[in-house]
Amino acid sequence: MTPGARVEAVGLVTGWGEGAAALPPDARAAAGGRGVIPLERPPLDGERFRRATRECLLGVVAVEAMLRDAGIDREVIRGSGTALVFVTAAAYGASNVAWLAGQAGALHFPYTAPSVLPGEVAIEFGLTGPYVILVGGGTATVDGLWQVGRMIVGGQCERALVLVVETFVECAALWRRARWVLPGPLVESAACVLVGPGDAAPAYRARAAPVPLERQVEARAGRTLACAPLVGLALARAAASRAAVVSGTWRGRTAAIELAIAGQPVRL
Repeated sequence: MTPGARVEAVGLVTGWGEGAAALPPDARAAAGGRGVIPLERPPLDGERFRRATRECLLGVVAVEAMLRDAGIDREVIRGSGTALVFVTAAAYGASNVAWLAGQAGALHFPYTAPSVLPGEVAIEFGLTGPYVILVGGGTATVDGLWQVGRMIVGGQCERALVLVVETFVECAALWRRARWVLPGPLVESAACVLVGPGDAAPAYRARAAPVPLERQVEARAGRTLACAPLVGLALARAAASRAAVVSGTWRGRTAAIELAIAGQPVRL
C-alpha cells in the first residue's frame, strides 16, 4: 500500500455563517454592494480569551468547527503527534493597525506578530507537534497542504491541522487601495482542515491554471484570499466527493493540489 494523506474533516466559518451550506449561490449579489462581509468576535470565555484579538478567537472557533465535522473531541489532536500549519495573508494586519493607531497597550504588542494566532490555538488545544507559518494567499495554503502531506508520509507527525484566518474590517481602507484583490466582496473567514494518513499521495502542481472549483469558491464565498482552497475542500466534502483538486492564486502565481477526502463520520 502506497502511503499517502487524506482530508478527514473541514471546519469553516465565514461572514456568511458556519459551513459550506451557509455560502450564498452568488456572493456578489448577496453582498449588496458591501465591500467586506465581517465575522463577529466569538464570545469565548476565559481571561486569556478576554485579551486575545478577534482573529485569534476565530482560529480557535475554526478548530472547534473542524472537531464537530470530524465527530471527535479535542483529546484526539492533543500532543506531539499533531502538526500545525498556519496560513494567512491578512489576519495579523488588524493588530498592527491597532498598535500603530495607539489603540493597543504593551500587553497587546505581541499580537502584531503572525505567530501569536497559531500560538494561541496551540495552547488551547495542546498541540506540540511540528509547526509552520506561511504568509501569503491561496498558493501558500496549497503549499501548506502539500507540506503536511509530506510530513505525514515521512512519519514526522500522525496528523496535521492546516489553519487559515483572514480578517479585513480593520484594514478595509488598505484593501480598497490594493485593487488587484478586487472585485469583492472580501469575506472574513476562518477554516481548519484535519489531514491524516491515507492511501493516495497528494498530487501537487507547482504551476497550474485555476481549477473549476476555485472559480466556484469565489462565486459562492467571495474573496477569501488564503482561505479559498479550504473553502473548496469544504464544498467538496459537503458534496460527498472522495477527492478534490483545489487551487489558489496569489500575485500572478497559481498552484493546485489533489487530495483524497474521507466520507462523513457516523455519529452514534
